[in-house]
Amino acid sequence: MQPEYGDVVRHDTFPKLLLHNAEGWPGEVAMREKEFGIWNEFTWADYRDRVKTIALGLIELGVKRGEVVSFIGKNRPEMVWSELAIHSVGCMSLGVYHDAMPQEVAYLVDYAQVRVVLAEDEEQVDKLLEVAENSKSIEKIVYFDPRGMRKYHDPRLVSWDDLKAMAARLEAREPSRFADEVALGKAEDVAILCTTSGTTSNPKLAMLQAGPFLGHCAAYLGADPKLPSDNYVSVLPLPWIMEQIYAVAQPLISRITVNFVEEPETMMADLREIGPTFVLLAPRVWEQIAADVRARMMDATRFKQKMYEFGMRLGLQALDQKRRSWLAELILFRPLRDRLGFTFLKSAATGGAALGPETFRFFQAMGVPLRQIYGQTELAGAYTIHRPDDVDFDTVGLPFGDTELRIDQPDKNGVGEIVARTSGMFLGFYRNEEATRADVRDGWMYTGDAGYIKKENGHLVVIDRVKDLATTSTGTRFSPQFIENKLKFSPFIAEAVILGHDRPYLAAMICIRYSIVSKWAEQRSIAFTNYTSLSSQPEVYRLLREEVEKVNATLPEPQRVRKFVLLYKELDADDGELTRTRKVRRNVIAEKYADIIDAIYGDTPMVHVDTIIRFQDGTTSRIQTDLVVEKLLDTGPAAASAAAPRSAERAA
Repeated sequence: MQPEYGDVVRHDTFPKLLLHNAEGWPGEVAMREKEFGIWNEFTWADYRDRVKTIALGLIELGVKRGEVVSFIGKNRPEMVWSELAIHSVGCMSLGVYHDAMPQEVAYLVDYAQVRVVLAEDEEQVDKLLEVAENSKSIEKIVYFDPRGMRKYHDPRLVSWDDLKAMAARLEAREPSRFADEVALGKAEDVAILCTTSGTTSNPKLAMLQAGPFLGHCAAYLGADPKLPSDNYVSVLPLPWIMEQIYAVAQPLISRITVNFVEEPETMMADLREIGPTFVLLAPRVWEQIAADVRARMMDATRFKQKMYEFGMRLGLQALDQKRRSWLAELILFRPLRDRLGFTFLKSAATGGAALGPETFRFFQAMGVPLRQIYGQTELAGAYTIHRPDDVDFDTVGLPFGDTELRIDQPDKNGVGEIVARTSGMFLGFYRNEEATRADVRDGWMYTGDAGYIKKENGHLVVIDRVKDLATTSTGTRFSPQFIENKLKFSPFIAEAVILGHDRPYLAAMICIRYSIVSKWAEQRSIAFTNYTSLSSQPEVYRLLREEVEKVNATLPEPQRVRKFVLLYKELDADDGELTRTRKVRRNVIAEKYADIIDAIYGDTPMVHVDTIIRFQDGTTSRIQTDLVVEKLLDTGPAAASAAAPRSAERAA
């Protein structure tokens, strides 16, 4: 039976929904957190009480309605309580990624003029105190975890115990103050300032209103229903728009239980303990899980390897015939899903970036109900999804009931810019009307993504960013992202950057997946000391050459990779090479690795690297190495001419 989500209409802010749930189901479990190996439960009444305490404490700290209050930390109940408390007192919440560097934090808090920040622990306090030295805005830092805090004597610091005492004094004076503050909230209030991905510059802050945001989340639940008996495991960063939907808004509407893992490293073990019915994982996580499964088979006996290969072959064949293989289920998929914690999944989603069709097929064959979602922060997150009985590996599914989308200025193949609007569409960018006018025209959001509507089923196909679609100097059109995703299906490839715009042919810079390639090397007694050493081994180059050639065999001749190098380090968000949601910043890559790129397209068989890399703790290391430019195919003028297409193909 399809559940109803009508309470969103009557309770049109986050705190109002919280009070409604706490009154109607006070003893029902709202969230769990694993700490020291034990799952601690918090009911809806607990949730309300913690939010009330933080909200009253914020009032005592002098926070005024309409201000921006920030929170920073890993996915913890305290961070969700903080966000709801911020909304309760009429303020806008600004979530900051827990692994953000001090300069990133400084930009956000100063831009939004944040006076009060709610922080998880000592790690975040250290970061904020460093930022506060030069910040014009930070006045108070509230911290929840007291471990390691005895050495601090900064007057700006407020402990959780101090905040509770302040809240208790205010409640004694004004017992109805919290309820009164919540009642003042309106649907049109801006509740969330959500950072955009910032692939080309500093992130912008999208202003999302409480009522429209919740209404859009209700439309999402209409396409992918959830019940109070369901479980969700929160692992993606809380400031990300999709985790705002899955871990904050949708649980308030549907009363699904949210579970917080102990540490990112324990995620898979914690998933297995909970046995969630819903998960949302980034493409890089799905890719990592698939790679880990295949890597574990490298350690298995020959018999088990044969059984795995046989089971996967049966499963993929059955998938193509739109059925399940009972034999593959028996010998492989059922125990594999149990091992991964996916036994009870009703729906699994991936979003934030494209997921390669090969990875998609891998999980679908396994019986994981994986669906692609698509959207933007500005449109309140996802607005398309695959329906359970209508999954197309090359698409992102169909729009929600509150969504309109169209293709702007389509070419003869129907490819153009994706333009959309939803009921949860943002109000604009905070303090940036120019950027708002550039992206929103006549009430429609111009996404900057290229795509088309598939005629056979009406699904949306997303090709790449419009600005990232590339053309070689010989006229071959291609999507770098599409080829990169095919490469990343390999268990040995963690990241890839496809080159070739205005160049005579395509080439690649590849980052090895260190955890798996190192295991592969150890099994073959290949000596290495670190990532740089391992990636330069001739045997590793031969291994990766085979992986690239497998992908080349699936691509049209003009779109094949003709040269590649293995980078001496992993691409890192801390170095500005990736966004916090792991999207490649191509302009940064092009500038930072210009010498390597020039060498790839020259006749040089090797490029010398002498550089300094900086680690998150501030330490540095000098790297001196030689990168081999591996040549796979002919790159001469004749080959480039032969590779030129007679007509531009669809990139995806």
